[in-house]
Amino acid sequence: MSTPTSTPPAALASTVNTALQIGPHTVRPPVVLAPMAGITNAPFRTLCREFSGGKGLFVSEMITTRALVERNEKTMQLIRFDASETPRSIQLYGVDPATVGKAVRMIADEGLADHIDLNFGCPVPKVTRKGGGSALPYKRPLLRAILREAVAGAGDLPVTMKMRKGIDDDHITFLDAGRIAVEEGVTSIALHGRTAAQHYGGTADWDAIARLKEHVPEIPVLGNGDIWSADDALRMMRETGCDGVVVGRGCLGRPWLFGDLVAAFEGRGGQYAQPALREVAAVMVRHATLLGEWIGDEARGVIDFRKHVAWYLKGFAVGSEMRRRLAVTSSLSELAEGLEELELDQPWPLGADGPRGRTSGNGRVVLPDGWLKDPYDCAGISEDAELDTSGG
Repeated sequence: MSTPTSTPPAALASTVNTALQIGPHTVRPPVVLAPMAGITNAPFRTLCREFSGGKGLFVSEMITTRALVERNEKTMQLIRFDASETPRSIQLYGVDPATVGKAVRMIADEGLADHIDLNFGCPVPKVTRKGGGSALPYKRPLLRAILREAVAGAGDLPVTMKMRKGIDDDHITFLDAGRIAVEEGVTSIALHGRTAAQHYGGTADWDAIARLKEHVPEIPVLGNGDIWSADDALRMMRETGCDGVVVGRGCLGRPWLFGDLVAAFEGRGGQYAQPALREVAAVMVRHATLLGEWIGDEARGVIDFRKHVAWYLKGFAVGSEMRRRLAVTSSLSELAEGLEELELDQPWPLGADGPRGRTSGNGRVVLPDGWLKDPYDCAGISEDAELDTSGG
């Protein structure tokens, strides 16, 4: 699926780390798929792994600790891994230390995963209004308590965390959070270079990633934000000194980006994917097929796939009516027949490697009442604040 295009020379790749150590797991190249709600389920992870040749680390959707402990049916499906997935990586969300501890011990005792990542970066209102995600690191004692419980319950499993710079420019937390993480035995930290208030708007602050790396030299730091191409990943690592990258929106409708990343880190020039529409259409059908097999219902799989259509077709000459039609299909045959009507010989469009997914800012973070009054006052936080469903 690759055609020659410009790429950094091998010497450029040799200036950055080519492997990342997360506990006992060596991740080569040092590339991690960011957990994304409704996106990074087992079928999407399968596609990304196939294009990467099995190289890298691919993390599950966000799993809420309360739902896991209660063995919610949807949640138990979300933590099902393909036999080829190794290491198996679960991202957990929680705000109550006791519930987080129970969830981590459950994973360790039942052998449900090989690596646990903790979410302190999600900016969506239904998470932050509970004091979770990117809101939580502001409460330093609460963050410490959660990390302590998680590390203690994990046994030999490595525990990592993903976070943002802070709530907003007046409430920056990433340096304090990084130091707490080191003190509590966290294995590595990923930093998205935006605040919660920025959501996905503006430009990611890669300087913050560099500052965190300098602040916590004891453990690996991964950078996240505005990695739209393999070149961006190498540039982030060179400019910030980070130990690895986390790729999110850049791979939406473009799972072959992980093949590009492998090529870049291995110094193989001229091997970046620029698929024609015919090749993209084949991946679309495979993606929808995998979803149907995973869900156990073809129609539901195709319906779940609908949100991916615009991402896959970004930049191609496809009329608005056809885009709408493809986005309401409900069977594999209907999807395949619609795609066959397109001009499938179209080459990869110029500019399609750029930003994709959500790019707007939010400006306001929804928080519990009085959350910002005192970063050390954690009164009122309990298991009642836990979300009871997983996936975002």
